[in-house]
Amino acid sequence: MTGKLTRIVLATGNPGKLREMRALLSGLPVEVVPQSEFDFEPAEETGLSFVENALIKARHASAHTGLPAIADDSGLAVDVLGGAPGIYSSRFAGEQASDQDNLLQLLDQMEDVDDSDRVARFHCLAVWVSHEEDPVPLICQGAWEGRIAHQPSGEGGFGYDPVFLLPDGRTAAQLTKEEKNSISHRAQAMSCLVSKLAVLLGRG
Repeated sequence: MTGKLTRIVLATGNPGKLREMRALLSGLPVEVVPQSEFDFEPAEETGLSFVENALIKARHASAHTGLPAIADDSGLAVDVLGGAPGIYSSRFAGEQASDQDNLLQLLDQMEDVDDSDRVARFHCLAVWVSHEEDPVPLICQGAWEGRIAHQPSGEGGFGYDPVFLLPDGRTAAQLTKEEKNSISHRAQAMSCLVSKLAVLLGRG
C-alpha cells in the first residue's frame, strides 16, 4: 500500500509553516498538497498536548480528502511562564490574534524578567497518518533551545521568531531559510518523519 503513495495532504493553514514543511518534505517522491486546496473547515484543536492536536489535524485532513496526511503542532514554551504559551502559542493574545499580537503579549508578560530567567524552547510534534483511523501513526518530536529577547529583531521567519534568541546572539528571524531549516524544532521533527516515510515508501 505504502509503495503506491503519491500524494500527501499537509494539514496546515499557516503560510509560514506551509513553506517550511514543503521545503523539508521536498526530498520525498510524493506530491505535497495543502489542505487549502480542498473545501473543508480546519480541525478544531481541542487536545491538551502538541501530539494530540497534531493527530486531530492529521486525521481530520485525511478524513476530508481521502489522502494520507501530515500535520504538526508546535509552539513556544517559556520556563518562567510555566510552559506558556505552549499549545496556545498561535492564540496567546486571543482567538483572532496576529503573530504580532502574540509576540507583544509575550514581551509584556516578561517585561520585568531577568535575562537569566528568560529560558525558552520551541517544540514541534509532527505526525503522519495513512488514513483517518490509522492506529499506528508515525510521530516525531523536535525541540529548539533559546531565550526570549527583550525586543524583536530580524525580518525572517514567522510567529515568535523575532524574539527567540539563539546562543550566537541572533534571533530565529535573523537566520536564512536554509539555516533555520537545518536546526529548528520543525526541521528536527520533519527530518525524523521524512526518514521514517522514506523507509515506508521504499517498501513494496
